[in-house]
Amino acid sequence: MGITLSVLDQSSVVSGRGPDDALRETLALAPRVEAWGYHRYWLAEHHNSGAHAGSAPEIMIAAIAATTRRIRVGSAGVMLPHYSALKVAEQFRVLEAIAPGRIDLGLGRAPGSDGRTAYALNPDAAQAADRFPQMLRDLLGWLGDGLPLDHPFRAVTASPAVPTRPEAWILGSSDYGAQVAAYFGLPYCFAHFITDGAGADTAMHLYREGFRPGAHGAAPHGAIAVYALAAPTEAEADRLFGPRALSRLRRDRGIYAPFPTPEEVAAHDFSEAERARIVDMRARALVGTPERVAARINALAAELGVQEVAILTPCHDAEARAESYRLIAREFGLLEHRAAA
Repeated sequence: MGITLSVLDQSSVVSGRGPDDALRETLALAPRVEAWGYHRYWLAEHHNSGAHAGSAPEIMIAAIAATTRRIRVGSAGVMLPHYSALKVAEQFRVLEAIAPGRIDLGLGRAPGSDGRTAYALNPDAAQAADRFPQMLRDLLGWLGDGLPLDHPFRAVTASPAVPTRPEAWILGSSDYGAQVAAYFGLPYCFAHFITDGAGADTAMHLYREGFRPGAHGAAPHGAIAVYALAAPTEAEADRLFGPRALSRLRRDRGIYAPFPTPEEVAAHDFSEAERARIVDMRARALVGTPERVAARINALAAELGVQEVAILTPCHDAEARAESYRLIAREFGLLEHRAAA
């Protein structure tokens, strides 16, 4: 059985276009990847960022769920320490009512922002992060597991009452999330695109070894979220990769700016150290022709023992981004499968 392909969208802001354009491009892409056979469409959460417009994934999920029919739609993820577990449960029960059986609730502990912004969102955020397992227990309880008999809010019901429930996931880029997912018996997605794969093998091993079967699954279900980009030729793939490389260099320096254009890359004065870093990035990146990208995705999934890969493709050109998803879907046979369905 082949791996399942999904989409992760950060609603990246592109140089020369506004955050509102980024959100509209997200809304336009979702129905297209649904038609191309992708399994899920996940929306990220970032705050106080010049690079990403997606500060409220629950709102984007509602919009996409209302304009699609088959694809699962969810968060990747809701940063739980910012919020009340009850409020998140109610938001996702509403989403489940909009699109029964198609909603994913991906959860993370990271702030998705700087410390000052995290404090502005929730002055108790640091302490809440330490209580993440307890908050997760409460959230799952309000989604249908039920709260402990001695819980102070056991009499509180999350509204609306709906017959189905969202599929909860844990997302992370460290061992911590993997162990939490294993303890609660939840599916787990490792953010490979954040660490360039560092720590992925250990995290997935801890997840599989520690997994406790239960109401959310009888066996571990592992996924990775990767940066990948396909183009008709290697030369075009290299051209499209340039802005990603410059964006990554900026991110490593704590600069979260709009995604650059190829013209900005051409005008940038790279240092020798930066050029060496780009050569290393390009060698490890899942970038190239569709055949090359598909082979690299398959090899990485096999190496890490995961059943699903969520693809992130920030790109200055919205149509080139969409075409990358289409080319990868074609290479994995998704288009043929959809045509036969």
